[in-house]
Amino acid sequence: MYAKYFKRVIDFTLALIALIVLSPLFIILTIAGAVAMGGNPFFVQERPGKDEKIFSLIKFRTMNNKRGEDGELLPDTVRLNKYGRFLRSTSCDELPSLVNVLMGDLSLIGPRPLAVQYLPFFTETERKRHSVRPGLTGLAQANGRNGLSWDKKFEYDIAYVENLTFAMDAKIFLKTIKVVLTRQNIGIRGEDGLIDFDVYRKRRWEDANVN
Repeated sequence: MYAKYFKRVIDFTLALIALIVLSPLFIILTIAGAVAMGGNPFFVQERPGKDEKIFSLIKFRTMNNKRGEDGELLPDTVRLNKYGRFLRSTSCDELPSLVNVLMGDLSLIGPRPLAVQYLPFFTETERKRHSVRPGLTGLAQANGRNGLSWDKKFEYDIAYVENLTFAMDAKIFLKTIKVVLTRQNIGIRGEDGLIDFDVYRKRRWEDANVN
């Protein structure tokens, strides 16, 4: 009943209120981002949503577009400047995603939307995470964030899908506030041992074939 009828109403209402209340911060970060990133302060990327329908996720840009002499983008760790680190550490980069919640692409709570390139590497069980709207935060983010392995993240995602209730969403919401305020497990790809899921899964398959 909750997941089918009330969750979307709650998402829309809370996202609208949050955008109104946080609009001054939104404007400040938009201007600051334009200066710090040397142009467009927004980052838009396609992600798979409910039923693997592709949508455009909106975030504040945390990396600039600096390129090397070969014309290729520099490594993430080089393009992530101090302003970008601030956005990530405070989770302020997620603020524009509230627009996605209003549009119905996202829920406030749900499995985090991952890269489109990961789709071929999910198992059938892992694909269950796409049976609900993805969220700004989820059970995995409230219980370890980037400190978790990919396998453990997916365990949490599936557990969420199979046990979705208002009480669970409320608990995740409250735990997420604590995680954000204490800035727990903020991993940076390329610095903290984090690797992309497709790379991780390919390595697992290669190791299995060797053995």
